[in-house]
Amino acid sequence: MHVRPLPWRLAACCALVLALALPPLATATPSAGTAGNAALVREAFAAWRAGRGSVFDLLHEDVVWTVAGNSPVSGVYHSRADFLERAVAPISARLATPIVPTVEHVLAQDDAVVVVWSGEATARDGQPYRNRYAWHMQLRDGRIVRVVAFLDTWALAELMR
Repeated sequence: MHVRPLPWRLAACCALVLALALPPLATATPSAGTAGNAALVREAFAAWRAGRGSVFDLLHEDVVWTVAGNSPVSGVYHSRADFLERAVAPISARLATPIVPTVEHVLAQDDAVVVVWSGEATARDGQPYRNRYAWHMQLRDGRIVRVVAFLDTWALAELMR
C-alpha cells in the first residue's frame, strides 16, 4: 500500500488547528530578583576570571559555606572570615597562580543560583591543578548567605598533599 504525503497546505492547516486547539504551555519567567542574582553571580565570576575580584566578594559576613565530600577542607564554615581563613587560604597557599574559572552553566530560581564551573591553576610544584565545581548559592539582598559546594575532592586532596 502506498501512502501519499499530505500536500504542504493541508499539513500547515492541520498544524494551525492543533496549535489553536491545545492549551498554551506554561512558561516561567524569572523574577527580577532571580535575574538580578544570576547577573550578580555571572559578573563576579567574570571579574574573577579577569583578575579583578572573585565570587568571595559577594559573601555575607555570616555566610554558611559547606564544602561537601571528604577533603582536607570539607566541612561547614560559619562566617566569611572562617571560610576564607580555613578553606580558601590553605588552597591558595598550594598554588603558584590563582584559579581561573570557566563558567559552564548558571541556573537561577528565586533566591538560589547554581553555578557549574571548572577551574585551572598551577600548583607550587609546577603541576596543573584542574577541578570541576557545582556551587548551590542562596542570596539575600545581593549577598551570598549560604553555599553548598561540590567539587572533585580527589583533585583537591592531591593538591593539598
